[in-house]
Amino acid sequence: MDKKTLSRDGTPIAYERTGRGPAVVLVSGAMSTGHTVAPLAGQLSDGFTVVVYDRRGRGESGDTLPYAVQREVEDLAALIEAVGGQAALYGISSGSALALEAAASGLPVSKVAVYEPPFAVYEGGAQERAEYTERLTQALAEGRRGDAVELFLRLTGLAEEMIQGARQSPIWPGMESIAQSLAYDNAVMGDGLVPRHRLAAITVPVLAVAGGESPAWLREAAQAVAEAAPEGAYRSLEGQTHMVDPQVLAAVLAEFYAP
Repeated sequence: MDKKTLSRDGTPIAYERTGRGPAVVLVSGAMSTGHTVAPLAGQLSDGFTVVVYDRRGRGESGDTLPYAVQREVEDLAALIEAVGGQAALYGISSGSALALEAAASGLPVSKVAVYEPPFAVYEGGAQERAEYTERLTQALAEGRRGDAVELFLRLTGLAEEMIQGARQSPIWPGMESIAQSLAYDNAVMGDGLVPRHRLAAITVPVLAVAGGESPAWLREAAQAVAEAAPEGAYRSLEGQTHMVDPQVLAAVLAEFYAP
């Protein structure tokens, strides 16, 4: 990241901007940094000024305790101000929840697109999230970062043998290093259910996108977001999964963000 801006509480937020045109800020999900969404930024940079950033508590950005979701909203406010005072937002996975909350909070946002917000729309979803929250909080409080990462990977549905394989891989230390940020994403997700009352407060267009090959509940969650937002729309990308092809997604986003 080659630039930094200070959030309202003084936390430095690292970011990069590429391209020219209307500003779009990309919000990454859990266990990721701004570099995770950099390929999408490259696909959008022909027509937009695209901003990728490290969310607080990860990458090159700072962190200030105690954490609050409002601090992450203020981080986005600082970024938007740094790139001209208005921007569209894109969020993937739990980053979707943050992008939607920022828009509901009244930030100078022109449009919001989200990809597979992982809200629980299935029976028992709220209980599952409550149990995850309890176990995650305990693991982090006891300094069991690896266990916290395992809890998250199980929540995503990753098979046990793949989790154990990841634990032996070279990427594991990096995952453990930002394990504390799992609590931040969990807070952003609230009780894990679709935040219909907050979505109803969004006054700009919202596009919720899901992969046609993704689990049915993720597609249903995206549809629920589109239905709850006053100017919401839903789009399914044929053949795509949660690991969406940046080129395929960029074409849809460019059309949506066009002035």
